[in-house]
Amino acid sequence: MVEAIIDRYFNVISYTDSSYIGYFRGDAEELSRKMQDELARMDVYAAIDRVVDAYRVTLLHIPPQKKKIWVHFLLVFLTFITTLYAGALHAGVDPFKNPVDLLKGLPFSLSLMLILGLHEMGHYLASKRYGIKATLPYFLPVPHPLIGTMGAFIKVKSPITHKDALMEIGSMGPIVGFFVALPVSIIGISLSKIVPVSSTAGHLKLGTPLVFNILTHIVHGTVGKGYDIMLHPVAFAGWIGMFVTSLNLLPVGQLDGGHVSFALFGEFHRVISRIVFMVLLVLGFFWPGWWFWNFMLLLLGLYHPPILNHVAPLSSKGKFLGFLSIFIFFITFIPIPFSV
Repeated sequence: MVEAIIDRYFNVISYTDSSYIGYFRGDAEELSRKMQDELARMDVYAAIDRVVDAYRVTLLHIPPQKKKIWVHFLLVFLTFITTLYAGALHAGVDPFKNPVDLLKGLPFSLSLMLILGLHEMGHYLASKRYGIKATLPYFLPVPHPLIGTMGAFIKVKSPITHKDALMEIGSMGPIVGFFVALPVSIIGISLSKIVPVSSTAGHLKLGTPLVFNILTHIVHGTVGKGYDIMLHPVAFAGWIGMFVTSLNLLPVGQLDGGHVSFALFGEFHRVISRIVFMVLLVLGFFWPGWWFWNFMLLLLGLYHPPILNHVAPLSSKGKFLGFLSIFIFFITFIPIPFSV
């Protein structure tokens, strides 16, 4: 079956140690992507590069791995509980005094988990589309009164085949997450109240991304001098969704933005990664959380690993997704997310 797929796209001249040397039966850029996609659905991954005036296709077999579905459901349940508790506190109640009040945290919990969950499902379904092995989302519950979670993630278990696959896997999470956070934010802002600034003294102040300012102006008009908006828990969930989207779209390493940057700009992504790292170092003087984030980026790696296809460039659709992701990054980025 594998040989039949290769023969459909590739004219083999010689074969040694799982490597085929030859020519594609047509446009190499298009056919190399199609061949990789078909092979990946059979758990076979093809590395493709040029050798002198021909092409080399090297097959990599990734053995199937056992899935522990119960772990994902357990983490979803625990995250629901921790975000429910955080939401109840944002609603102004103490569920330890009256456990029924815990239900008042539902709007925040469901809104936030919807944004985070669909963000990760965007990655997961894009991976499935290209035959790339990936886990279901892992939610990260944290018993913290502010948000109750550290987000969610999926693990990619096989090599990324080509730039289109890399772009779609990297971009669909934040794109889907953003377009879910958008209506959540609109609903939440409409439920939020305009209050005197004096009544918020000493409270945690949230930085506002450009898109949040625009939505606030559309819903409430111009907020008068000496007044501010007290966010409803649903609006806060939308704000977190925007913040998480911008964090993931930082064009560094293997973050979503790193995938986008590598697919769009190739090796130039290294320069972009270093620039972003230095910018975050400076921003750390205004919000120290950026220093922690930079430390995490160093642990994860500032640079993106290569993909298997060294022949096919990014398609027009892939470029559109890439520039849409960059646009979303700029309208959701918050230089100083928290202050008092």
